[in-house]
Amino acid sequence: MPKPLRMSRRVWIAAWVVLCAAGGSATVALNASPAPESQPEKPVSPECAEYIADVEAQLAEAKREGVDDGVLAFSRSRVGAEDCHDALLDHFGGDR
Repeated sequence: MPKPLRMSRRVWIAAWVVLCAAGGSATVALNASPAPESQPEKPVSPECAEYIADVEAQLAEAKREGVDDGVLAFSRSRVGAEDCHDALLDHFGGDR
C-alpha cells in the first residue's frame, strides 16, 4: 500500500493565499466592468397597448380600493385577438 503524500502547512497556506488572491482580483474585475445596457423597448401593437392600459387601470383601481395584495389574475379571450403575452411580460418586468 503506497504512502499518502503529505503536504506541509506552508504549501497549504500558499495554495490558499493564491486562491484568495485570484478570487479577489476576479471580484474586483467583475465589479469594475460596466453594467449591461438595457434592451430598447419593442414596439407594441395598438391592441396590446390598449390591453396594457386596461391592466394598469385595473391595478390602479385595486390599489385605490386597498386590494393591493400583490396577486392578480387576468383572463381575456376573444376570437381573433392578438396574443399580448410577450408585450405584457416586457411591460411589467417579467424578465426577472
